[in-house]
Amino acid sequence: MVTRRRAALLGTLALISVVSASMTSVATAAPARAASPLCQVADLLPSGSSAGLGYRCAEAGELLDLPIGEVRATQPSLGYDEVYYKLGRYTLGKDEINKKFDDWCEANGQEEAASALPDARLDNPSSFTCTVPVGQETPDTIAPMKTVVIGPGGVPYLTDGHHTLTSFYETADGGPNLHLRLRVAANLSDLSTSDFWARMKAEKWVWNYDVDGNEVPVEQLPSGVGLAKFQNDRYRSLTYFARDIGFTPGTIPFQEFYWGAWVRDSGAVDISGWDSNNLTSYLSTVESVSRAQVAAPKDAVIDSGRTAAELGALNAWNDGKAAGKGEFGKLSAPYSDDKPGKLAYALQYKMGLPR
Repeated sequence: MVTRRRAALLGTLALISVVSASMTSVATAAPARAASPLCQVADLLPSGSSAGLGYRCAEAGELLDLPIGEVRATQPSLGYDEVYYKLGRYTLGKDEINKKFDDWCEANGQEEAASALPDARLDNPSSFTCTVPVGQETPDTIAPMKTVVIGPGGVPYLTDGHHTLTSFYETADGGPNLHLRLRVAANLSDLSTSDFWARMKAEKWVWNYDVDGNEVPVEQLPSGVGLAKFQNDRYRSLTYFARDIGFTPGTIPFQEFYWGAWVRDSGAVDISGWDSNNLTSYLSTVESVSRAQVAAPKDAVIDSGRTAAELGALNAWNDGKAAGKGEFGKLSAPYSDDKPGKLAYALQYKMGLPR
């Protein structure tokens, strides 16, 4: 007696044969997935019938909607203080519209939040709106989206956005089932596991080093996002807060990790007196690090073959502005201000954590 599962399999194989045959006689303007009969069949099956495919039919450039709990990490650590800043802003913020809605809209390719109900929640998209509706995205609104590479088995590997997705994961109205669109950088699902990781390393789409610079086997990378899954890289935190003060963030994955490794290993700046729980000390250390970034020769190799110029080192500290102005001026604002700085939010949030 043929089981239901076997019958379904036989039906799928029959569909593959039909699709494969039709592809030889019918010219279409189908996208790249037409080369895969399996993906052609997936499009024909009832909703939910192709769940075993994972995301292996996703195409490069596609905006893939998925629960954030399904992504795999490509780095073993986070700068916790960046996440603490975001969580502080989400829970202790003084913004007219909670910053989490801006962050979600931007990460979803929809620019920023336009409105939010008083009881709006991230897990209820009907409770807030973004300035750019779905379907009206532009290259400029797509550019800040976080990226994934599809690996063997159709598994999505996050190559940018670990801090953002972890912040959404940790917030009360987020969690692993929160949906977000991610831009597919590449689909490597046809590669073997060893070839996949070789390609990921060649493209520099993975940062498999611990907080001390030791290589981490790729099979030991976190299985998803969430603070508990990652080590805390304090050097990565420092370089995040140096954005637009010592360097300009760009499109290179793991940019702040390269700078963080340089701070840790080069001896270019002394951070031995840094107290990461004190605003004055933190600001002073960020200033020292960012001034060292600007002072580094633009052709100097910072880490992994990347030069200071490639990693966005500015030509003038704080982009030529006085310490009380520009990004450093914004960063310096205490929590008592109407517009607290990122560090103030991070420290205020940390004060409420269990000791």
